Amino acid sequence: MKIAFFDAKPYDKDSFEKYINNTEISIKYFDTKLNEDTVELANGYEGVCAFVNDDINKNVIDALCSYGITILVMRCAGYNNVDIKYAKGKIRVARVPSYSPYSIAEHAMAMLLCSVRKIHRAYIRTKDFNFSLNGLTGFDLNGKTVGIVGTGRIGKAFLDLCKGFNMNILAYDKICTYTDFVRYVPLDEIFAKSDIISLHCPLNDETYHLINESAISKMKKGVILINTSRGALIDAEALLDGIKSRKIGGACLDVYEEESDFFFEDLSGHIIKDDILARLISMPNVIVTSHQAYLTSEALENIARTTVENIIALKSSQGCENEILV
Repeated sequence: MKIAFFDAKPYDKDSFEKYINNTEISIKYFDTKLNEDTVELANGYEGVCAFVNDDINKNVIDALCSYGITILVMRCAGYNNVDIKYAKGKIRVARVPSYSPYSIAEHAMAMLLCSVRKIHRAYIRTKDFNFSLNGLTGFDLNGKTVGIVGTGRIGKAFLDLCKGFNMNILAYDKICTYTDFVRYVPLDEIFAKSDIISLHCPLNDETYHLINESAISKMKKGVILINTSRGALIDAEALLDGIKSRKIGGACLDVYEEESDFFFEDLSGHIIKDDILARLISMPNVIVTSHQAYLTSEALENIARTTVENIIALKSSQGCENEILV
């Protein structure tokens, strides 16, 4: 089976080649993202493999169907970039629901520690042999209140890390009810009482711009925000205003609302046209990583193995347990 693999990076190729050995799957790796301008590259293939910043809208789905493609495998957990309702009955879609919740939870904690202890600023200083400690005062996590929005696999893993730091844990989730050491409260209580808020929920109509001007106004002054989930959970302009007004004491962002034009690419020789992103990056109390939280060797192997298994299952007459059914 011939698969067109979009938005491919060297680390993707290394992990996937290992798992397609001894199968009838062959992969053509394309560096470009899948969208209306590039979908023609999939012509002649039997299936497509896509990632978080590919744009699989109605027109892309129609084009894939016209090429005879019946399988779309997402090598990620989220699928908000796929018009899944329109795809129903036209193309079968599967995802990787869990690859390493620890990788993302640990990245969120790493960003938090870096932020509150000013490690990113200290690192830059010492590169210039500046060993002054002025302006580097942080605070203990011990005894602080963390609000966790979403307690699925990733949220639970982050929750367990917070417990290890002896933090007070508040949580909000409409479905999960993990109860050990946790008190579930309404969102407004999360906003009002948390010293740190970490987002681990999916992006949908209900959670779009969950963190907006109104939500920020309810938060404690100096709150630290962490987002390793989906960029559009946060209204970036409201976040910037909150930082400028000193309502928000720090932001740790592994995702960004308009990241598709920037993340995963080397733009060091270019002028960034997104003024909000540029200003956020320039802030001393903001840490931005480029959708890096999932990037561990364990996660990459799990993604490759599960995606290959999904391809085989979708191609066969048997059902695929990771197929997205609307």
